[in-house]
Amino acid sequence: MSHYLIVAYQTAGGGPLREAIEEIVERDPEATFLLLVPATRTQNLFTWTEGESSAIAAETADAVAERLRASGIRLTDVAVGDADPFLAVQSVLSTTDQPSAILVSTFPVGISRWLRMDLPSRLEKSTGLH
Repeated sequence: MSHYLIVAYQTAGGGPLREAIEEIVERDPEATFLLLVPATRTQNLFTWTEGESSAIAAETADAVAERLRASGIRLTDVAVGDADPFLAVQSVLSTTDQPSAILVSTFPVGISRWLRMDLPSRLEKSTGLH
């Protein structure tokens, strides 16, 4: 049995992430997952507060967790983290067992802020996970 950390926000409910999770479960039916939603600043509001960002991230996390659990995914925990996804992952990793892998769900190249900040490579270097 493996344990996976899912890091997602706007793409958390999307098909590509669900497909990746289903592929893992197909290989390892006992796999468990922790969903982390960073409290990314809301871009569409003229003004925002950290509390608003956290509330929106929590609503996203709850909705996605409900859908994943309803489809039979073994979700062990749901967390809302720092606005910086790298710091959010580091914080979660400091309080949980090392996952088998980290799934980063983001928009494609050219659109993704997380890819522009090189999140997948930075996480791989800091954790040794692929």
